[in-house]
Amino acid sequence: MLRQSHARRLVLRLMEQRHLGRTGLRVSRLGLGTMTWSRDTDAHDATEQLRDFTDAGGTLVDTSASYADGGAEELLGELLGDVVPRDEVTLCTKAGIRRTSSGGVVDASRGGLLASLDGSLRRLRTDHVDLWLVQTPDPRTPLDETVSALRLAVTSGRARYVGLANHAGWQVARAASLLEGEVGLTAVQAEYSLLQRGIEREVVPASVALGVGVLAWSPLGRGVLTGKYRRTIPADSRAASPHLAGFVEPYLARASATIVEAVATAASGLDRTPLEVALAWVQGRGVASAIVGARTATQLRASIAAQDLVLPDELRRALDEVSAPTLGYPERF
Repeated sequence: MLRQSHARRLVLRLMEQRHLGRTGLRVSRLGLGTMTWSRDTDAHDATEQLRDFTDAGGTLVDTSASYADGGAEELLGELLGDVVPRDEVTLCTKAGIRRTSSGGVVDASRGGLLASLDGSLRRLRTDHVDLWLVQTPDPRTPLDETVSALRLAVTSGRARYVGLANHAGWQVARAASLLEGEVGLTAVQAEYSLLQRGIEREVVPASVALGVGVLAWSPLGRGVLTGKYRRTIPADSRAASPHLAGFVEPYLARASATIVEAVATAASGLDRTPLEVALAWVQGRGVASAIVGARTATQLRASIAAQDLVLPDELRRALDEVSAPTLGYPERF
């Protein structure tokens, strides 16, 4: 038994590491998201997730100052060093949404972003993050000012690489132009799955042309592509959570059902799970990493187990066709 367990750990250690854009930064093809940490995922489950993920060769751990109002970063900071050495993970965090007495406020001003980064570093108990992203566009702040904060984060040593999350293609192009030279725009993080292919219109072409790496969040369609919602809403699911029900609801509409059923059919034919098929599809689309936000360690293990699956070309094309809007989308990038 011990020999089999050791052999499995060696196999999992082979999780592919991909370059992020045209930089020397390498990230695991599967990323660990922490959106539920300290809220729906307690310290015990978080510890188990982080240990399983790194044992499997995973390196990219994604968090944000806005997750659980900083609670996710605090919990991750407590685990780094104890569960896994800080230098064995590629630490990514985000800024741009701050909490006020009246709720969350988008703030991508230079002062707001840098104050958020300093708070993140305190909570994460580190002097730098490997990748720092602006989480969402701020219509009230000029993009030039936002980019100046990214530049300062790198030149001050607080971040090694920088990028954007959830921005439009023109914003990615403009930021890359402003950062051209010593700093550079390294990554764009965006939602991407068989249920959400919008980034293929402008963000993907801009990223490819500019050498910016793509990080896909919610590659499982906010959990809907796993098939768990085909019949009902499980009591322990995100859709049943008071914090996350609104996050899942848009993909429970009838328009998603055809794609979910196609994924389930493909999984049955391959003797795999719908989760594995949906994740393999995203990871085969040219992204640097697909970030999964598992609530429990058991859920994360299912994503880790999917890392050996490569979809047959015929099956991939069928999923491309059933999920693509009528506007022409590239086969892959």
